Amino acid sequence: MSDKSIQPDRSGMSGFVQVKGAREHNLKNVDLQIPRDALVVFTGVSGSGKSSLAFGTLYAEAQRRYLESVSPYARRLFHQMPVPEVDEIDGLPPAVALQQQRGTPTTRSSVGSVTTLSNLLRMLYSRAGDYPPGQSVIYAEAFSPNTAEGACPQCHGLGRIYDVTEQSMVPDDSLTIRERAIAAWPTAWQGQNLRDILTTLGYDVDKPWRELSKKDRQWILFTEDQPVVPVYPGYTLQEVKAALKRKEEPNYMGTFMSAQRYVMHTFANTQSAMMKKRVTRYMLGTDCPLCEGKRLRKESLSVKFAGMDITEMSRLPLARLYATIQPYTTSAGSGTTDHSHPEKALVTQRIATDLAARLEVLMELGLGYLTLERSTPTLSPGELQRLRLATQVRSNLFGVVYVLDEPSAGLHPADTEALLRALDRLKTGGNSLFVVEHQLDVIRHADWIVDVGPAAGEHGGQILYSGPPEGLAGIADSVTRKYLFEENTAVAHQPRKPKGWLQLKDITRNNLHKLSADFPLGVFTTVTGISGSGKSSLVSQALVELVLEKLGQNQQGEEEDADLLEQEAPVTLEGYIAGGMEHIKRLVLVDQKPIGRTPRSNLATYTGLFDHVRKLFAATKMAKARRYDAGRFSFNIAKGRCENCNGEGFVMVELLFLPSVYAPCPVCEGSRYNAKTLEVKYRGRSIADVLQMTVNEAAAFFSEEPTVYHSLEVLREVGLSYLRLGQPATELSGGEAQRIKLATELQRMGRGNALYILDEPTTGLHPADVEKLMMQLNRLVDAGNTVIAVEHNMRVLAGSDWVIDIGPGAGEEGGRIVVSGTPASVAKHTESRTAAYLVRHLK
Repeated sequence: MSDKSIQPDRSGMSGFVQVKGAREHNLKNVDLQIPRDALVVFTGVSGSGKSSLAFGTLYAEAQRRYLESVSPYARRLFHQMPVPEVDEIDGLPPAVALQQQRGTPTTRSSVGSVTTLSNLLRMLYSRAGDYPPGQSVIYAEAFSPNTAEGACPQCHGLGRIYDVTEQSMVPDDSLTIRERAIAAWPTAWQGQNLRDILTTLGYDVDKPWRELSKKDRQWILFTEDQPVVPVYPGYTLQEVKAALKRKEEPNYMGTFMSAQRYVMHTFANTQSAMMKKRVTRYMLGTDCPLCEGKRLRKESLSVKFAGMDITEMSRLPLARLYATIQPYTTSAGSGTTDHSHPEKALVTQRIATDLAARLEVLMELGLGYLTLERSTPTLSPGELQRLRLATQVRSNLFGVVYVLDEPSAGLHPADTEALLRALDRLKTGGNSLFVVEHQLDVIRHADWIVDVGPAAGEHGGQILYSGPPEGLAGIADSVTRKYLFEENTAVAHQPRKPKGWLQLKDITRNNLHKLSADFPLGVFTTVTGISGSGKSSLVSQALVELVLEKLGQNQQGEEEDADLLEQEAPVTLEGYIAGGMEHIKRLVLVDQKPIGRTPRSNLATYTGLFDHVRKLFAATKMAKARRYDAGRFSFNIAKGRCENCNGEGFVMVELLFLPSVYAPCPVCEGSRYNAKTLEVKYRGRSIADVLQMTVNEAAAFFSEEPTVYHSLEVLREVGLSYLRLGQPATELSGGEAQRIKLATELQRMGRGNALYILDEPTTGLHPADVEKLMMQLNRLVDAGNTVIAVEHNMRVLAGSDWVIDIGPGAGEEGGRIVVSGTPASVAKHTESRTAAYLVRHLK
C-alpha cells in the first residue's frame, strides 16, 4: 500500500461521542470519548472487549434511542438488541450495523436482492424492454421468480423440479415387496401395513418386483387412489382371500398410499428433519423443462434488453453487466427506433445510469466477479458484508454512524485498498465509521484508534488508548502497538521439504477450467489470491470432495436438516486425483460453520472436555453415596437438569409489542441444574460453577487433572482463554467456532498422515493471536500431517512452507495458478498480485 493511501484526512471531525460507565460483558466501567465524522478503529486481542464496546454498547444504544421514536407496533418488526449496561452516552447519532453473518439460508435470497439491483433491473425490463409484437406491457414484479405473477407455474420459481422414478424408489428389482423392494416406503410398522394392504388388494408380495406386470408396478408406485381395505396382518394371499370369503373380522381397516404419494407427502409435511432427509434420497432434481431452469414464466422471458432475457442478464458477472449497461447511460446509447414512445429513451437512460453507478461501487469493492443470481448462502461473510456496504455507499445518508465488524475479512491486501476508498466515501458524505478491525493497513488508515485490552476476557475490558494512531506508539501495555510500529515485521522461516505430492488434474468448477494443481504433502501450504479468484472452489470444494470420495468419508458438518428444495443445483465438477492419496489416511475440514445451532451446544460439550469433568463429579464421595452417575451432571438429561427450564438456564417472557425477553430461570437462577445435583461439589465448586469458568480459570482449577488440563491448555494456545466453558454455541463467532474445532483436533493429533483443510483461519484474530495459531498449525505438520489453508494474511504466507497463488484476477479473469513455490520464490514473481505485499514480510 502506498504511503499516500494510508494518510487519513482528519479535517472534517466535528464533536465527540461521550461514553460513561460502560459495563457490557467484560468492560470495566469504561469512560471514553470518540470523534464523530471520522474513521474510528477499535483494536485489541480477540476477546478483549472491542465488540462489546462497538456493537454491544454504542450500536445497541443508538438503536434503542431510534426505536423509542417508533410506534410500539412497528417496534415488533425490528430485531432489538438488549439494553446496554452503560451509565450515559452523549452525542451519539443514529447507527447502521454491518455485522458479519452468514447469508439467510434460502436460495431465494441473492446478490441482486441484497443490493436491490434486481429491483432496478426488473424496472428496466418492464419499462424499457423489447416486447414481442402484440404482447402487453407487464409490471416489474412479473420479472421476479418470488412472486405469483413471475414464477414459472411448473417449478414455482425454483428453476428445478423434484420427482421420483421407479428406479429411484426401487433400486433393486430382484427383491420382492416383502423383502422391501420399494425402498422409498417407510420401514417398521407402516411399511408392513402397506404390504398387508397390497395383499388384501390381491397383489403377490412374494414375487420379485421385476416379474410383476408394468401396470401393477405403475399403480403401486404412482397411483393417487387411496383405497381403504380390511387388513389381516401376516396372512398369505390365499389366506386373505379365504378370510374375505368367509367375512372374517379384520384386525383393522387400512388406507393405501402409493410410494410416490408417501415420499411427496412426507417431504412436504413432516416436522422431522430425519424423515425429510430419508425421503429426499429417493427424489431426483432436474432443471424445470418449462422454464429451462430460468425460474420465470414464458411471458416474462420473452421480453429482451440488449438482446438478453432478464435471467441471462442476471447470470452475467457484475463487471460484464456493467459493460452491457454502460452504453445506455447516455442519451445517444438509450435511443430507440420507436418514435411513438419517446419517454422510453429517457426511462432507459435514467435506470441504466443508476444501475451503472451502483455496479461501479461493487466493482470498486472487488465484487465484479459475482452475479446477481448468486444465492447468499454461497457467499462468504466478508462478501456479504461488502455487498451491504456498497448499498450504503449509494444510499446518500448523512450524519449516520456505521458500525462495521472486520470489513477486511476475506480480503486480499489488494482488495483492502478498494475497501478503504469506499469507507472514505461514506466519511466524506458526512458519516461516522466505527470499525472493529485487526488488519494493520486498515488500522493505519484510521483517524482515531481505541485500543482495548490489555488481554482477553477478565484480563481485558480496559481502554488502553483512545486518540490519533501515532499516539499509540507510547502505550507500553498495548499488544497492538508492537505490530503497528515495529519496523521489523519480517518472518524468519526455513521452509520444510515436501514428502510427496497430491496431484489434482482437470478440475472444472465455477471459474476453474481444466485446472491441474499439485499440493505438497507433509508441509504447511497457503493458497492465496484476490477475492473471487477461485481459491475456495479449488480447496474447500473440489479438493475436499475428491479426497473424501477416495477415502469413502462423508462430508463433515453437513446440514442435517438442509431442505432439498433450498439447495443449489450441483455445480459441474470434473477432475480427479492423479496421485498422492497413499500418504493420506483421513481428511479434517476445519471450517467456520457453527459448532451447534442451539444454546445446548457449547465449548465444553463440543471438545469432549465436559465428559471428563462429569466423571470427576460422579467420582466424588457424595455422588457415590447417592448413586449419581456421570449422566446426572448433564443439563440435557432429565434426572440432573432443572425441570422448570429443561436445562436451558433461562425462560422466555413474552412482552406485548416489545421483543421477547430471555430471563434467567427463577427456579435454578440460570444454573441449568436441579438443587440436588448442585449439592455435589468437586473441590468446593458445583458443576454449574465449572461451566461459568473461563478457559483460563478452569486451567488453574483443574491443574491436577492431566486429561482436563491438556484440553484446556490447547484451547488457551489457539487464543480462546477468555471463553466460558458453558458459553452457548449460538454466541460464538465463525472464527471462534473454527478455533474450537482446531483445538478439538489438536487434542487427538497422535496419528499423523491426516490432511487438514482450513478456510481463512485468521479471521477475527489479532496479529498476536495469529502467532499462537501458527505455532499450532506447525505442531500439526511436525506430527506428520499436511495442512492446507486458504489465507490472505501475509505473515501467515511468509511463515508457510509453500504458497499457491491463484488469479491473476477475479471471476473470469482468475481461475488459474499464477505461481506456486516457496514464499521467497512467489515474492519475486512479477505477474503475482500477492508478491508486492508478501515481500515486506520476508527476511
